[in-house]
Amino acid sequence: MSSNVAIMVVLIVLITSIAGVMRAKYGVRRDRHGNTLPQQNNAETEGMRNEIKVLKDRIAVLERIATDRNHSLEQEFERLRDR
Repeated sequence: MSSNVAIMVVLIVLITSIAGVMRAKYGVRRDRHGNTLPQQNNAETEGMRNEIKVLKDRIAVLERIATDRNHSLEQEFERLRDR
């Protein structure tokens, strides 16, 4: 009897997990009441995506500068001064 309950619980968890993955894959969003929210693909969202891309690029440059050894950074400064 208890093994049937355990199997049923595992199946419920499995089905719920698969449904969550499918919703995430297809972009279905829900509010806290379970109502489906419309997808927001407007100009504001596109602008935010572009801004995030620019910020990620800036962070990559800052990380490179922070982790770069002083020697190569000094060489880069000298190269820029020589122009």
